[in-house]
Amino acid sequence: MINENLKLKGEVAFVLRDKDGNVKDERTIKNLVVNAGLAYIASRMVGTAKDTMTHMALGSSTAAPAAGDTDLVAVLGDREAIDTTTIAGSNDEKVQFVSSFEANEATGAVTEAAIFNASTGGDMLCRTTFAVVNKQADDTMSVTWTITLSAA
Repeated sequence: MINENLKLKGEVAFVLRDKDGNVKDERTIKNLVVNAGLAYIASRMVGTAKDTMTHMALGSSTAAPAAGDTDLVAVLGDREAIDTTTIAGSNDEKVQFVSSFEANEATGAVTEAAIFNASTGGDMLCRTTFAVVNKQADDTMSVTWTITLSAA
């Protein structure tokens, strides 16, 4: 009997630095791949591919992520273009997205984040919420988002 248990999970690592490059906050949390994200992944497999994931956004809502989410609840600033995307894996396939929110970008009480395939509108792949990260105007915040697909 064939038993396939395809699993998809995400993990987000944040590093907040002050204007001198000193680490102010660092953490790693899990995320939810939303329904639109699952549909996006399926579209890539059957040739009806939508645009690739190109942007991240930060927000200030603490509303729990839900499968039906299509955007952040309270966006802070503009979506930021993803700086790098890599694929790696052997038994598990991992896609890693990295973006940096520079000084004066997405400042305030950051409590949510998401990945999108457009600078506005588009499809949201995943969303997460977390305890507040206070990003000041002169701080930078590096976000490394890893999506792991495994058949275990």
